[in-house]
Amino acid sequence: MKDLRILPKIRDSWSYLYVEHARIDQEDKGICLHDEKGRVHVPCASLSLLMLGPGTTVTHAAVLTMAEAGCLVAWCGEQGIRFYAQGMGETRSAANLLQQARFWADPELRLQVVRRMYEMRFTEPIAEGLTLRQIRGKEGARVRAAYAKASEQYGVHWSGRNYDRLDWNRSDTVNRALSAANACLYGVCHAAIVSSGYSPALGFIHTGKMLSFVYDVADLYKIELAVPAAFMEAAKCEQKLESRVRHRCRDLFSEKRLLDRIVADLARLFNLDSSYGIVPAVDLESALPGDLWDLDEIVGGGRNFDGGQY
Repeated sequence: MKDLRILPKIRDSWSYLYVEHARIDQEDKGICLHDEKGRVHVPCASLSLLMLGPGTTVTHAAVLTMAEAGCLVAWCGEQGIRFYAQGMGETRSAANLLQQARFWADPELRLQVVRRMYEMRFTEPIAEGLTLRQIRGKEGARVRAAYAKASEQYGVHWSGRNYDRLDWNRSDTVNRALSAANACLYGVCHAAIVSSGYSPALGFIHTGKMLSFVYDVADLYKIELAVPAAFMEAAKCEQKLESRVRHRCRDLFSEKRLLDRIVADLARLFNLDSSYGIVPAVDLESALPGDLWDLDEIVGGGRNFDGGQY
């Protein structure tokens, strides 16, 4: 980007691509996937997230091309279920991260973000006097009702969310489908968060993990997207279940323009309207890369404050 303060339009990109047992190398201005079925060219400038599963090798040139194109690279477990590491998103501006950190560090502002997150999940407004514990109770009831409705709609028996991360095959069909759908949703949310300049670790509802904020954001869309995709595919058969769930999620994410919604919803969370009485303490938008923080203003960097030049 010519102006590093301008965020990339991650919302206009494709969502994600999962690859396993393949070799990835650079080709023209994109990458090329090679496996036993042949080769496929991928214009990674249009891709938000590349998930690398087991048996994947990638060249240095391919990683460089994806980094320059703003495609987040994530190393994950089989079927995209486990997350191990990530590359770097497109933005180089810290403005959104600093705003997120400010809201996270102030208990009052953090509570307001939490309330707004819950408000975004419900169709009706949350009563002003409800405590956080009461709001969580309403959310729990909403989730149980959503699972029951999906069970009835798709004719899939539902006995509760139950899975063992250490023994994938012990879970029943619908729980495996839900885990696969959630993994896809987490990956896309992670890509949108990092590419928009936020931290995946600074969660507001979830806390204590490096992906806490990813879980926060994914919960905004889980009932609408991941649950129907999982139950829909679980109702068919077990053959290639996880693969079918991933393809169903891909189609749903594209149809619902998920990336566009995530970027807009993140902006809503950290640019709260006047009813919340929040005004940024420092004009971060005017800061240039390399500027220095001060108590009352942003100070230009690149000079020696002892009186001379470097």
